[in-house]
Amino acid sequence: MINKRLLIKNLLAHNDENSFYDKKRVIDISHKEGKAKFLKHVCALSNSNPKNNSYIVIGVEDEDNNIIGVDFFDDSKIQNLINAYLTHPPIVQYENIPFPHLPDDKVVGLVTIRSIDKITSLRKNIWKYYGGSVFFRDGSMSMPKVFDIEIKDVNSAIVSAIESHSQNNIEHTLDGVFDFLNTRQDYNPKYKVFKEYFVLCWAGLKKSVKNEVFYSRVDIKLINEQVRLFYSTLDEVSISYDEDSFKIIEYVNLGLQNSYKYYPLEETIINFSNNVSYNIETTLIFEAPQFDKKVLHHIYNTNNAILDKLKKGLSLDKNETEDLKNLPATYLICYLNLFHEAIDKLHEAKPFLKNYSEEMYTLYKESVRILRKVKYS
Repeated sequence: MINKRLLIKNLLAHNDENSFYDKKRVIDISHKEGKAKFLKHVCALSNSNPKNNSYIVIGVEDEDNNIIGVDFFDDSKIQNLINAYLTHPPIVQYENIPFPHLPDDKVVGLVTIRSIDKITSLRKNIWKYYGGSVFFRDGSMSMPKVFDIEIKDVNSAIVSAIESHSQNNIEHTLDGVFDFLNTRQDYNPKYKVFKEYFVLCWAGLKKSVKNEVFYSRVDIKLINEQVRLFYSTLDEVSISYDEDSFKIIEYVNLGLQNSYKYYPLEETIINFSNNVSYNIETTLIFEAPQFDKKVLHHIYNTNNAILDKLKKGLSLDKNETEDLKNLPATYLICYLNLFHEAIDKLHEAKPFLKNYSEEMYTLYKESVRILRKVKYS
């Protein structure tokens, strides 16, 4: 099984950017330009490598290959983006790979692209690229080209050699387990071996709520492949496992008038197979809680009145300050209950919450994070 950290090092050491490998300091698919450029590179690498994997390494300086890292990328719906915009979309996986010299909140992003051996093209217009465009790699550049019916395979031998030199060994595995147990000993670290091969370590801050157990600050690492999943202080998840799989369910705590409940948001399952392979499946399982419309109208109008005062620079009284803490979450609930304008109000509130306090801005970001996951589904 491939150790992804070694694979990244071998890619960086073996070649500069070429027809099977690209590197980026950062990617941003939160806006159209960033999405378009990412899709262009995926399309080009897929078309240039019909018989083998292609890779994009993210978090690396272009000039000197210095590994600087990027933030965790938790958008598990990246394949949905690929499928929506590309014809004959390749299979794409994004993984967060930790490196010892990086801070705990930084990783290297590794995008693995596996062609389905058909010409990939843009399905529809995005940014300045037209639907129907076909891209190939020309050295380190992704360029639109007229293509032949037959795609030449020139990289399989090189990629196979790089991947074979990135295989695990027992020393790497043991070092990885001991390092995890030592660095996360403050959160009761554990490990489990799946299918007599895969070693998974995990740790988290435990919290009990009405006979249910949740965890935050959860760190999960597949030692063999140096793949890491991470849930922050704001996240609350449940963890379960059997002999074949490891399951994480992320919850959101939503409610009105000091009556809150945990709702399942997203389920991630790591499935282990007997053929020494694994896959990570993430599914949105959120069902929006429904509330009395009269109550929501009252809360919605209260939120709007508070937002108007913030816009005018007026001070809030004690009760309004307490209501402000709930404003992002209640705007989100209103939106999920078909108050369509509530989402615009939430975005209007962003600069005022950011200026008000770090706590208020954190609550805003949490609501937007939930919204983003729901919309990506």
